[in-house]
Amino acid sequence: MAKNIQSLERAAAMLRLLAGGERRLGLSDIASSLGLAKGTAHGILRTLQAEGFVEQDAASGRYQLGAELLRLGNSYLDVHELRARALVWTDDLARSSGESVHLGVLHQHGVLVIHHVFRPDDSRQVLEVGAMQPLHSTALGKVLSAYDPVAHSEAVEVERKAFTSRTVTALDDFEELLDLTRARGWAADVEETWEGVASVAAPIHDRRRMPVGAVAITGAVERICDRGELRPELVTAVRACARAVSRDLGAGRF
Repeated sequence: MAKNIQSLERAAAMLRLLAGGERRLGLSDIASSLGLAKGTAHGILRTLQAEGFVEQDAASGRYQLGAELLRLGNSYLDVHELRARALVWTDDLARSSGESVHLGVLHQHGVLVIHHVFRPDDSRQVLEVGAMQPLHSTALGKVLSAYDPVAHSEAVEVERKAFTSRTVTALDDFEELLDLTRARGWAADVEETWEGVASVAAPIHDRRRMPVGAVAITGAVERICDRGELRPELVTAVRACARAVSRDLGAGRF
């Protein structure tokens, strides 16, 4: 029989210990609870912290579970299930809005498009399933960054590239946009990523009210906006679609 890897067993025990209480734990508490030398416990904690599984409070020096575990905890929700739950609702959204609809999830420091409904007309269009979009400038990305702590960390810890003159790159300004997104429940991209293109997106939540994706309407700015402002009926339609998919995932009423 193959032997278990001791360091992994200790790391797992450490995560279970941190998950078992409602307060942060200090290094001495963790080491004594697990029967480890302080140096050994500190080394494991440092590694877990570097991977995002553990966070250390700057003021007290105590440890708690990190945001990366949120991402792993949501992994039970396969993207195919999310897509399957969203099929009918995104088709309805494209038909009622007359614009293309995208469904996106966080993936490798960006937004992965997992479903794309074409604009319901005879124009030539390219399927964008599998395409990656930036977190900081797109409506999908801003929604994920506002509601998902892992997406937020990835968006604020990297250099935010200016794709157009409208792209928000300064950290303080970006954080203000995320605050606004959380306050109103949706995000916009009006020529921040592509010239002449606008988008509006809303978050999708699972049964634990955790963010698992976002849905967006995207189209020419002159159709999405009216006198420089997003058309309110499109905002309402996107939010209704997101709530419907969330309900189908067990999130209940939002």
